[in-house]
Amino acid sequence: MKELLEKIQTEIETFNTEAQAQVEKGNKAAGTRARKAALEISKLMKDFRKVSLEESKK
Repeated sequence: MKELLEKIQTEIETFNTEAQAQVEKGNKAAGTRARKAALEISKLMKDFRKVSLEESKK
């Protein structure tokens, strides 16, 4: 669970960095990287939900 939370935090930081670069500098490649990070965050959140439900049943 702890490792999953660290992965989520890392992806959120990546997303924030790349999204800021797109907004502030108009960097199109950063937008692509931000969208990729957003997809990864979505997958990790689904995994978090599964793990969290399993932990609550213990």
